[in-house]
Amino acid sequence: MDYDAAVAALRSRGRFGISLGLTRIEAVLDELGNPQRRLHGALVGGTNGKGSVVALARSALEEAGLRIGTMPKPHLVSYRERISIDGQPISRERFAAALGAVTPAIERVSERLGPPTEFEVLTAAAFQELSEADVDLALVEVGLGGRLDATNVLDAGVAVITNVQHDHERLLGPTLAAIGAEKAAIIKPGNLAVTGAHGRGLQPILARCAEVQARLRRAGRGQPYDAALQEAGWDGIVVDAQRPSGALPGLEVGLLGSHQAANAAVALGLLDALVEHAERRGDRLGVDDAAIRRGFAAARWPGRLELLRGTAIGPVLLDGAHNPAGARALARSLGELGLRHFPMVFGAMRGKRVAAVLRAIAPLDPQPVFTRVEDPGAVPPEELLRRWRRIGAGGQTAPGPEAAIRLAADLRGSPEQPVVVAGSLYLVGAVRGMLRGEEDEA
Repeated sequence: MDYDAAVAALRSRGRFGISLGLTRIEAVLDELGNPQRRLHGALVGGTNGKGSVVALARSALEEAGLRIGTMPKPHLVSYRERISIDGQPISRERFAAALGAVTPAIERVSERLGPPTEFEVLTAAAFQELSEADVDLALVEVGLGGRLDATNVLDAGVAVITNVQHDHERLLGPTLAAIGAEKAAIIKPGNLAVTGAHGRGLQPILARCAEVQARLRRAGRGQPYDAALQEAGWDGIVVDAQRPSGALPGLEVGLLGSHQAANAAVALGLLDALVEHAERRGDRLGVDDAAIRRGFAAARWPGRLELLRGTAIGPVLLDGAHNPAGARALARSLGELGLRHFPMVFGAMRGKRVAAVLRAIAPLDPQPVFTRVEDPGAVPPEELLRRWRRIGAGGQTAPGPEAAIRLAADLRGSPEQPVVVAGSLYLVGAVRGMLRGEEDEA
């Protein structure tokens, strides 16, 4: 199987599949000899911040000399992003080989349980590839929810739930308690758990930890792992961090936005949990304060408050905020950076709380250009404009991302003012690929 054939085969499958629970992915992995059982590391769930927490922890672990595998979700431009080692997607050749290696197992399971979804195939291929790649640790992001997500076959020793907010309510439930229960199910018996959740979303996590005797590290204001914001700017943030082993004053974080302080606290808890789990196995990770400082300062997470400078149309700020909590964090960060009345390219997928997302951004008086990606689940631009007109003034539409970004660029108040792209990671990926000249395989 060559690379183009592998991508075509993935595109032919359904994007989501939770109706069968874990039965199908477990059958595929059993056919492969259960490669996931050879992985140590963490399964990272939560409504927002999963990728940021993984990016921070991965960067620190790499600074400590470790080889880290990750499974980011969703990919922005290339399917290869779904299987990354030391922050870099695997090559086209290795990706095609990984898909080819799991295809016989996929075909055998399809005869019994029906064809696995795109996500199940990617999950199986990633576990197989990382288990053979001699990574020291795997940091795996949950796709959706937790309990029925294909990644929940993994017991890597550490489970993280960054936070619990409203998103995917049709699948996860209408309340924070229900959503939290779905996410808490990734915590396995005897795991070391970490969470930054609070309020109603925290209670099911506490209950799950008690049920399976998982030791819980808590992050957040007043908790053992805390990070108080000191500075926020275009180069990232600075926090004064606390943890049981000692303070890290003046800790630089290379990710933009004050909400990254909360993610930094969770990442510190994750690092301590990984160190403890390694000690349980008779291993030593050697993640010292210097590695944490270097790693957090160097951390980057594409498409999440990512500023692209030097593009053909000037500066562009990308953020995949697609739920109300993410939109509030984006609006707060844009305000901290002094941005108002900025041109904004916005797109959304069906099933999202679009009105709530737009209301969160509206106080900054953006100049929106609504568009859509080539996906049947994308909301038409005209529908987005109608929703916006109930909230704010103005607004235009464009048929696709390229037309939208050029139209938005003409709305700039000055050459230094960035165009903001938000509302959907699919849109962010399309714009990022276009501006950076990357291959478009999404």
